[in-house]
Amino acid sequence: MFQIDDTIVSFSVVEANFACDLRACKGCCCRYGDSGAPLQPEEVIILEKSFPVIMHYMRPEGITAVHEKGTSVKDIEGDTVTPLIGNEECAYTTLEDGVFRCAIEKAFNAREIKLRKPVSCHLFPVRVKNFTDFRAVNYEEWPICRPAVIAGNRDKTKLYMFLKEPLVRVFGREWYKKLHVAAKEYEKNKWQWNR
Repeated sequence: MFQIDDTIVSFSVVEANFACDLRACKGCCCRYGDSGAPLQPEEVIILEKSFPVIMHYMRPEGITAVHEKGTSVKDIEGDTVTPLIGNEECAYTTLEDGVFRCAIEKAFNAREIKLRKPVSCHLFPVRVKNFTDFRAVNYEEWPICRPAVIAGNRDKTKLYMFLKEPLVRVFGREWYKKLHVAAKEYEKNKWQWNR
């Protein structure tokens, strides 16, 4: 791991190859998981206010789930997350040609709301965990993302480069520049770093 400002970044964030391949994975990150997508406090407010717009892009079963459970819920660990349809996919998913997509993002792309998608979804499979003195930035390897690993290996696309936009969204451009420099330095000298 290495430190950038108040973050501790796992080597795997800069080592791993990764590039989403929706045709292969069918958007399964929107479908499978322990609970819904983690939400920031400001995202909870935006979803509540924007639901009348977002619902026009949602499936009927997703709309029903939100009406029954709310625009956000608490999971078993007490975290605020998106509601699920049954115990499976996020209530905010759409299904197009067998691929799960995000209704929130569709509303954003139509310039109807300001939230692109929850930051946890935008960053996936990178997760940020807040501690008292620092934030940990880790790559969570999921079997459902195997097609993305295959595509990343084929195209030589590094995870941190594939996720440049959400990483800049969360940490800022200067932080990302430092990450890029650290990644290049690590690539040149990783045999020393891993001793």
